[in-house]
Amino acid sequence: MKLEELGLPEKLVSSCLKRGISELYPPQADCVEKGLLEGKNLLISIPTASGKTLVAEMAMHRHVANRGKCLYVVPLKALASEKFEEFSGKGPKTGIATGDYDKKDEYLGRNDIIIATSEKVDSLLRNNAAWMGSITCLVVDEAHLIDSEDRGATLEMVITKLRHRNKDLQIIGLTATIGNPRALASWLDADLVTSDWRPVELKEGVFCRDTLYFGEEIKTIETPKKNDDENLCIDCVNDGGQCLVFVNSRRNAEGCAKRMASALKLDEPELEKLSVELEKAAETDMGRILAACVKKGAAFHHAGMKRDQREIVERGFRQGSIRVISSTPTLAAGLNLPARRVVIRDYLRFKGGEGMAPIPVREYRQMAGRAGRPHLDPYGEAVLIAKGPEAANGLYEEFISAPAEDVTSRLDDERVLTGQILSLISTGFVKTEEELPEFLNETFYVHMNKSTAYIGRIVEDAVALLEEAGMITRTGEYLSSTDYGHLVSRLYITPQTAEIITGALRERSGRETGAAPKEFSELGFLQVLCTTPDMYTLYIKKSDMDVLERFYFENEAELWREISFDSMEEGFRALKTAMLVNDWISEAGEDLICSRYGIGPGDIYNTVEGMNWLLHASSRLSSMMIPEFGDPVRETAIRVQHGIKRELLPLIRLKGIGRVRARRLFNNNIMAPEDLEKAGFDRVAAIVGKKIAQQIMKQAAGEGSADAKRRTRPENEYISDKEDEVPVNGRDDPSRPSLFSFGGGPE
Repeated sequence: MKLEELGLPEKLVSSCLKRGISELYPPQADCVEKGLLEGKNLLISIPTASGKTLVAEMAMHRHVANRGKCLYVVPLKALASEKFEEFSGKGPKTGIATGDYDKKDEYLGRNDIIIATSEKVDSLLRNNAAWMGSITCLVVDEAHLIDSEDRGATLEMVITKLRHRNKDLQIIGLTATIGNPRALASWLDADLVTSDWRPVELKEGVFCRDTLYFGEEIKTIETPKKNDDENLCIDCVNDGGQCLVFVNSRRNAEGCAKRMASALKLDEPELEKLSVELEKAAETDMGRILAACVKKGAAFHHAGMKRDQREIVERGFRQGSIRVISSTPTLAAGLNLPARRVVIRDYLRFKGGEGMAPIPVREYRQMAGRAGRPHLDPYGEAVLIAKGPEAANGLYEEFISAPAEDVTSRLDDERVLTGQILSLISTGFVKTEEELPEFLNETFYVHMNKSTAYIGRIVEDAVALLEEAGMITRTGEYLSSTDYGHLVSRLYITPQTAEIITGALRERSGRETGAAPKEFSELGFLQVLCTTPDMYTLYIKKSDMDVLERFYFENEAELWREISFDSMEEGFRALKTAMLVNDWISEAGEDLICSRYGIGPGDIYNTVEGMNWLLHASSRLSSMMIPEFGDPVRETAIRVQHGIKRELLPLIRLKGIGRVRARRLFNNNIMAPEDLEKAGFDRVAAIVGKKIAQQIMKQAAGEGSADAKRRTRPENEYISDKEDEVPVNGRDDPSRPSLFSFGGGPE
């Protein structure tokens, strides 16, 4: 089936022709024949690299040509950025939304195609973004993630809400790995398109000792190294291919990359450039190790890395310079990084209460699907490493020959469903208690279970909880949200989190007991925020306990929560996370924090990002409910946003000044904007550079109001002065009391 024969917009066709795509793959042709371009709902379950994205683009461009608007939902911010670059410049105006969760972002409605994470879409619905009612085409990428424990319930409710509101909506679900596609297609009222066809043949097999077994095909490879993964990668690279090695921990990913770099020992100009780029961005030992590995042709990839580090590695691999990436499963979740050979080294993973357990077949298929680079490789190879012949047979049965697991609904999570019920009432999706079960009848959960008894009980409990908390009220049979409930829904935090925050501030204020107000403690408030269900907390190890207990008893007067024996693990996880944020606002450097807590720079970013959002929510809640704590909460929010001590607050108000420049000015006795004029331009320029000096001197002189022009970064953005980022006083701040080193976060 020729592209030019389908009546598609000219810019899409020409962009495809430039990439050498003139004819549809068989699965793509099946989609067209099943009504893709006539507005039919489709669930497309075909292998990775079989052209699912182009199918979605064809449908979206047809909608845009008919004055429609399209929403493309992805699970990850990184994937959203990748799709934004891929879709841009082909005609339709394309926008991306992954930021703040309490904004309507009405400007997005000016675009024809909007790419967003499921959480962002849910927040837009909660904030009643008007343009959401104009969506005519919904594409759900990685649709199998409706089964995800973390985001599955949110994705399910997003789909349900959009289908409920936009009756003529075309839905296109994209998935490569799903055991019960007919069930999901049935819920979506969609035709199912399935195929095993791939543009590059996929060989799935097992490596044992010195032999690769691909069913009947047997291949012997040289084994100069003692580690199987090294031998598999060297063999592939020597044959002109690239490799992905999947392991079960960050530590193993980094260790594997170091071994691969030592084995490859490449010396090429492009690798040197990438290494220099990474070295400039490196602020921790991990970053410097990554740069050294890339210089020799290998890299690692995991969530502990900063975004710019991951992007450099991905670019180097796509260009063909980096030959081997060792990664945790994050890389398999949608990012377009195919390789000649995929080595699944670790197919066991630690699971709480079970010990080491096999990874799901669905996850194996996601990894294996990365094998084979279209237009570059004659075939792709997915290889499991076996320790012996008996284990090899077991791997065939457990992974290669096994069907993928069925997807199930995650909407039976009471905490998540309570928040969703509040949003349904707040946004007017439902107006009475009787309408709630009617709405939930449209969900995948009810479609699969054919019974509303269990979910009905959750609804009753949730409504009672929300009413008791003062988030909703009844007027006869009608339900409506209070100002408090409406704010909680718009802030995109769970009702439980809101109650923990407001409860702690009320208790501190003495309002409910009539006692005298207690002093606000930043450390104590950070600890409270880390106990909320919306805050990701650091893992703890046995080796952490002495440090945590010592800190707990030394700072007991400042802390707001006791740690009980019954919830000791949760309590100490919250405390450890609060300690990290406390270090951050004490201006400890990244290298020190990473070393102290056994984490990566990306973990600092994620922790600070999560805390920024909770502090933003706390500021809004305190202004409404406990205004006497409004100022200290806002001050804490600014400190966490910028990673500064309290003494830098006056300087941080200046546009162009971050934690590093502010500290430099302060250490040179320029402690507030009014001190700039006294110091003089030459002295200020010597500290922060001429360009920044001109900018801030104008602000200080009143030529541009610092308050009016004040930097307004997103509340959840990680802040640094990139051009001169160095930890205060070198690696540490000796004025701080001694803290301790931890065993680390997740490996």
